[in-house]
Amino acid sequence: MKFTAQQIAGILEGEVVGNPEAEVSKLSKIEEGFEGSLTFLANPKYTAHIYKTQASITIVNKTFEPDNDLKTTLIKVDDAYMAFSKILEYYNSVKLNKIGVEQPSFISESAKYGENLYIGAFSYIADNVVIGNNVKIFPNSYIGDNVTLGDNTIIFSGAKIYSETIIGKNCVINSGAIIGADGFGFAPNENGGYNKVPQIGNVILEDFVDVGAGTTIDRATLGSTIVREGVKLDNQIQIAHNVEIGKNTVIAAQTGIAGSTHIGEHCQIGGQVGIAGHITIGNNVKIQAQSGIARHVKDNEILQGSPALAISDYNKSYVHFKNLPKIVKNINDLEKINGNS
Repeated sequence: MKFTAQQIAGILEGEVVGNPEAEVSKLSKIEEGFEGSLTFLANPKYTAHIYKTQASITIVNKTFEPDNDLKTTLIKVDDAYMAFSKILEYYNSVKLNKIGVEQPSFISESAKYGENLYIGAFSYIADNVVIGNNVKIFPNSYIGDNVTLGDNTIIFSGAKIYSETIIGKNCVINSGAIIGADGFGFAPNENGGYNKVPQIGNVILEDFVDVGAGTTIDRATLGSTIVREGVKLDNQIQIAHNVEIGKNTVIAAQTGIAGSTHIGEHCQIGGQVGIAGHITIGNNVKIQAQSGIARHVKDNEILQGSPALAISDYNKSYVHFKNLPKIVKNINDLEKINGNS
């Protein structure tokens, strides 16, 4: 699909400087621009590239004034970075705007769905599923019994949504994600083995939740595992049964959260963080990558290390840790002097 500079300026409420009929059909970095591509300049460090770029159209800030001649047509906006993000979002929505039911696929007669539905080939929609308007379910997806999918939600290829799961509006579930699998519930028996504890709860994702590729969210033993509105989960995260994650919290890849832990709102959790079960983490908490959390955490704490310490204490301790061989040598030298005196 091609767009002219004039059309893009209309979407962005920007001003065209150059050829309003210049056309683009691809997006590019400014240093890799080619004819027919759209790019942007927001960081002054990349200004030199605008004089060499082959991109047909470049989005720039209104304050930009070229020092030399340009081959590219400009679209001037208040914030070039935000404007390009808007174009990316628009481009993505056009690219994903599929409608219809591909075959072969299966939709139970008891399933209900709204307008503009897309179901890709080899997908399975089980009994009593309720699907809202503008939902996109890409090929090879599984939607179990009694699942609810809210308006404008996207389920990418190969995602598995187990029974009773409730997913809100405007959510994105990426490929390979598994939502609603059994929690890790086993009780030791008298024979030294383990009996499985039935997991009869569900998972609830509120509106505007993003779930990364390969991430798993386990159903509750009883009640619900809950991911609140606006939470963003990276790839390959494990969220155990009965966890609750507060509004607008973001979690990076390979983090694991054990059962029945509650995480507050607006937290930022780095990659490969391990969080023990049955603890509470407050609001606005920041946890650095590869930290281990085994205690309750108050609001606004910043933690690092394993076991995690307040970041100021960790940094002070790490200075001594780096100097540990020298410190040990100094102690040994002092002991020798004292032993000879």
